[in-house]
Amino acid sequence: MFGHEYTVPGKGGVVPAKRRKLGNPLALAVLALLAERSMHPYEIAQLLRQRGKEESIKINFGSLYTVVQNLEKHGFVTAAGVQKQGNRPERTVYAITDAGRTEMHDWLTEIVAAPRREFTHFEAALSLIGVLPPDEAVEALQTRLARQEVLAAGLRGALAKLYETLPRVFVVETEYQAHMLEAEAAWLRGLLAELADGSLSGVAEWHAWHETGEMPAEWRDLEEELPGGAGGTPGAAQETQDARKGP
Repeated sequence: MFGHEYTVPGKGGVVPAKRRKLGNPLALAVLALLAERSMHPYEIAQLLRQRGKEESIKINFGSLYTVVQNLEKHGFVTAAGVQKQGNRPERTVYAITDAGRTEMHDWLTEIVAAPRREFTHFEAALSLIGVLPPDEAVEALQTRLARQEVLAAGLRGALAKLYETLPRVFVVETEYQAHMLEAEAAWLRGLLAELADGSLSGVAEWHAWHETGEMPAEWRDLEEELPGGAGGTPGAAQETQDARKGP
């Protein structure tokens, strides 16, 4: 419930992301596809869907044309011609530029190599979970665990089918998703076991807080040891409870 920064001495730890002209991962996906061959935006959208990229990249297909236009504006792609089939409207074909290849290479390498803090909703909820009564928190964690196990099993089943037709190099992102789900599920099982047998340090004070409505003295002492003094999550929650009680 108390946050902290983390770094790895001598290893760089979390590295701030370089400020780029475009930060939308969809732009990176467009550059990657155009590095294969020139194509028009409609073909790009079809290929993204065909390859299931929306499972690993947050894609708003309605904004694809805007993304392509922004890439062109910054000199990363250029109009390479016009295609017309039958009665369909003319479609502009785009090609990646040398600047676009450089941007794609640097951007992708940075994302792969440099750990970046991801502020997930679950992590945010965990940092505030003490506000929930312990029994309710356990129930919510158990529900999440069950859902994670279903998702992980589904991904493993999908991977088994993908392995039949595709080299592993084309499905490493799905493997990563499955491993992350399984790692979280394993952590949840351990946490729930410690909550169940009472071995998680601080769990007794957590119960006492919600039974009495008063912040345990041990936690108040912890707040005083924080950098900058008081203001941690438990104290903030206690202030909220006091305000509700009134004078």
